[in-house]
Amino acid sequence: MPTPSPAPAPAPASAEAPRPRPGGTAGDAPGDRPDDGLPLPRGARPVRPVVSTSEAAGPPGGTGPAAGQHPGGSGERLRFVGAATRRIARGIDLDEIVLGLCRATVPTFADAILVYLRDPLPVGDERPVGPVVLRLRRTDRLPEYARGMGTDSVWPPEAPGSPEGTRSGSADSPGLGLELADEAAERCEVRIGGPLAEVLRGVRPVFGDSSAARAALPELLGEDRHVPQRRRTILAPLRGRRRVIGAAVFIRRPDRAAFEGDDLLVAAQLATHTALGVDKAVLYGREVYIADELQRTMLPDSLPQPTGVRLASRYLPAAETARVGGDWYDAIPLPGNRIALVVGDVMGHSMTSAAIMGQLRTTAQTLAGLDLPPQEVLHHLDEQAQRLGSDRMATCLYAVYDPVSHRIVIANAGHPPPIMLHRGGRAEVLRVPPGAPIGVGGVDFEAVELDAPAGATLLLYTDGLVESRIRDVWTGIEQLRERLIDTARLTGPNPPPLEPLCDEVLGMLGPGDRDDDIALLAARFEGIAPSDVAYWFLDPRPQTARQARRLARRALDRWGLTELTDAVELLVSEVITNAVRYAERPITLRLLRTDVLRCEVGDDVPQLPRLRQARPSDEGGRGLYLVNKLARRWGATRLSTGKVVWFELGLPGPSAQGY
Repeated sequence: MPTPSPAPAPAPASAEAPRPRPGGTAGDAPGDRPDDGLPLPRGARPVRPVVSTSEAAGPPGGTGPAAGQHPGGSGERLRFVGAATRRIARGIDLDEIVLGLCRATVPTFADAILVYLRDPLPVGDERPVGPVVLRLRRTDRLPEYARGMGTDSVWPPEAPGSPEGTRSGSADSPGLGLELADEAAERCEVRIGGPLAEVLRGVRPVFGDSSAARAALPELLGEDRHVPQRRRTILAPLRGRRRVIGAAVFIRRPDRAAFEGDDLLVAAQLATHTALGVDKAVLYGREVYIADELQRTMLPDSLPQPTGVRLASRYLPAAETARVGGDWYDAIPLPGNRIALVVGDVMGHSMTSAAIMGQLRTTAQTLAGLDLPPQEVLHHLDEQAQRLGSDRMATCLYAVYDPVSHRIVIANAGHPPPIMLHRGGRAEVLRVPPGAPIGVGGVDFEAVELDAPAGATLLLYTDGLVESRIRDVWTGIEQLRERLIDTARLTGPNPPPLEPLCDEVLGMLGPGDRDDDIALLAARFEGIAPSDVAYWFLDPRPQTARQARRLARRALDRWGLTELTDAVELLVSEVITNAVRYAERPITLRLLRTDVLRCEVGDDVPQLPRLRQARPSDEGGRGLYLVNKLARRWGATRLSTGKVVWFELGLPGPSAQGY
């Protein structure tokens, strides 16, 4: 008589079915040396369980044999164990692995299951301190509607002569034991030397009616919980590679055939593969957490908001298959209210990529502080990448925006070109020389200078935004340009707000577009009006300080800031005097009126002044002390041609309005 095809096991109603994900085999078996954090009797040695090849009655049928049959060969058990362990191994995170165990066993092997895991779960070689605590991670049980299905739903079938329609809750009720999945204790602290510790240390599963399990189950499940008798419960320790990490309880209804001897071996295999999967998931989760934190700590916590430009950013990690990458962005204030905009992408998806990204970002910040031209910054980044290793490659785009001249200088190293959205709604892909990626070596980088009109928005991004398995880079760039145009139409002549604009840009991503992490940096150019800037070249002469005071006074009178005249004249005189003392070329003096009054004095001497405490007998050394006391902020920045010393003063109330 031909054997009918297997009947699929009904899924419990308590959880959603797991989404298939790529996964490997369950890994190696536990080692021989126990290290579970529990007191171990001398000479104890856990044994790796194997499936028996002897003939036994009744395989766990729903996955292997046809429903309703009574096969008794070990081959059917092997087929079930193979299918169940494959389902467990599919999971890559903790919840999916535990769910795989529950779905593989209920209702095929058991009518209910309880899975306890250590809290917290040990990672790798960590040695837990304190008491061993087990916490109920998940329960599954045969749903109410499936309990009367009889021999056509689960294997083994109902026991011969079992009463039908018995009320749930009585001693012989078919539901007795399944309610345990809802009533079991949520937390259990394993007593040292107690019965539960002895069972967990023994590693092998035991029947619920054994002397060891009868003492251990109340400690695990709760003192007042009733457990089905006559071998309808199995307590299986979950042992990972180095220690016991939990326990699983398999339960059958009284109207179903009891567990048999070989079912202990099946439970042992399920427990072993689950424990190894949990170990794998914990290690993977720790690695992903470290990599994500490493990458996020290397990205800026917040963006600066300098005068003349507004900034917004977004960062999205890659999809679950490759969550770690090397994308980064940065905004670095420069002298003269300028700002450097940087976006880059280290090739690869690993903690190594994130670490290299951090080193390159730090290098870029250091080079920006030297006020080097963009092409020189990329050249030094290329040299740094070669020092890190022969295969350390990255793309990078470096731009410097000057709000006074309304110009931007851009250099590119193999990165996707930026897109500029103009005030009228026109979006264009900027023609920037592509250059070679950082790390290639021996390649010159070229910079271009472009107009940056007020109201325009510059969008810098990584290739994860425009490239995926379903589209190439240039197709994605064109779609991004069209997306910007559509967004600009919604706001008419006014440019769209930056934060919603970033959200709209990310909205172009479809379900299959997240193959790489994404870094996005948007800059809205506002500029500084020429009427708010005063600039002079002064010869380094003894009379220069007096000339600087007179020029500053005239500018303040023109701006209606006469209340600041005394403080500005004093501070300008001190800074100019120090510059005249050492400079050989003309000195620059610039005043900028924004939300503050900023004064900048530049000379050709690279040494930066330092604040020091002058002694009573010293004739000098008090100029920066006065600047530090009277100015809101001050600083000094080294340039490629010398240095700039600057200070800021707050504007009077009426003059500060509108900024």
